[in-house]
Amino acid sequence: MSGYGAKDNVSVEIIHTVQRRRWSISEKVCMVEETYLPGMSVSHVARMNGVAPNLLFRWRKLMTDGGKAAIDADDQVISISKARALKKQIRELERMLGKKTMEVEILRDMVELAREKN
Repeated sequence: MSGYGAKDNVSVEIIHTVQRRRWSISEKVCMVEETYLPGMSVSHVARMNGVAPNLLFRWRKLMTDGGKAAIDADDQVISISKARALKKQIRELERMLGKKTMEVEILRDMVELAREKN
């Protein structure tokens, strides 16, 4: 009988395939919500569902930052407070632009009046 000793020429081929899976919005939400249950951790929930922990952490952050819509879009979002701050900045810039536009019009009128007097 021949065993697997040093004399035998045995080759082993390992085939490793990575299969991507698309998770539905409800599956993502359920997994994220499960991470907040007492005694659960992101790593544990990830292992139970066959998801990479870093992906589950990402979904969790997206959901915290932008809710379910952010997870569904799988896109980066900004917080509501940041959006408010940006809208406030836009309003201020629009106000400044309006003021500068009025100044330009006044100066234009003054230049025209000065030309008429000469």
